Order: sequence, then structure tokens, then C-alpha cells
Amino acid sequence: MPTPTPEAQELANQIDAIRADLQNLSSTVGRIANKQINRAQDKAVDAANEAEAAIRRNPLSAVAIAVGLGFLFGVFTRR
Repeated sequence: MPTPTPEAQELANQIDAIRADLQNLSSTVGRIANKQINRAQDKAVDAANEAEAAIRRNPLSAVAIAVGLGFLFGVFTRR
């Protein structure tokens, strides 16, 4: 096998460096995405807990709102 020229070796080194950078970038993006997913899940749980607490505080209002939304949904889906 012939010895690579200095230019070819430099190009191979640059390609290896680019591969390593891409792997690091991919790993970083994955970690950021996981953090955002965890934040979104936490906010969704908080919102659900707050909604449940609001329903417990005002059950009649919650039922009236649910009936109204059901009626509107029925009206809009019939057309």
C-alpha cells in the first residue's frame, strides 16, 4: 500500500475531526432535547394538577364548562 501524501493525510485528519465534531454535536442536541422534553412533561403535570384543583374548588362551574364545550363540539362536528 502506498504511503499517503501529506495533503491526503491532512484531509483524512480533517475528516476525522469533522466526524468527532458531528458526534459531539449530536450528543449535545440529544441532551438538550431530553431536557426540553422533561420540562414539557413537568409543565403538563403541573397544568393537570392545577386543572384538577380548580375543578375541586368549583365543581359546578367545571361541569357547566364541560357541558358547554361538549355542546359546541357537537354543533361544529355536525356540519
